[in-house]
Amino acid sequence: MGYVFYGWEQADVSAMNDEYKGINTPFDLYDALSEIWCEETCAPRLREKWSTDNKTLGQCSITAFLVQDIFGGKVYGIPREGGNFHCYNDVGGHVFDLTSEQFGDEVLSYENNPEQFREIHFSKKEKKERYEMLKHMLKIRG
Repeated sequence: MGYVFYGWEQADVSAMNDEYKGINTPFDLYDALSEIWCEETCAPRLREKWSTDNKTLGQCSITAFLVQDIFGGKVYGIPREGGNFHCYNDVGGHVFDLTSEQFGDEVLSYENNPEQFREIHFSKKEKKERYEMLKHMLKIRG
């Protein structure tokens, strides 16, 4: 499969642990999440626009923090309308964004963005619950 998410060329980092069977690289994670991302894991404000043709829509923060769990590094956020941030990962200088495809041809700036923290993102109960759901689905997948 050809990958088109932002930074795929430099997403050659290894998992820090074997908590998730078969997830050794961000490509493994992307493949697994492509089968898991769903309307229920999508941000509520974007759910009516979510479809299997745009699986990454509304999945950024929960995915980025899951990437951090598995590969380490930091989560950064690109400022968006309404005070929201689009989250992505930087693992030891390898910058990649498993959910960039939701923006189509829009070019995002992945430089000089503020670091994001799970304590702030997960203070929203629904977001913490979506993150926990994504983690659970990843662990039990066939």
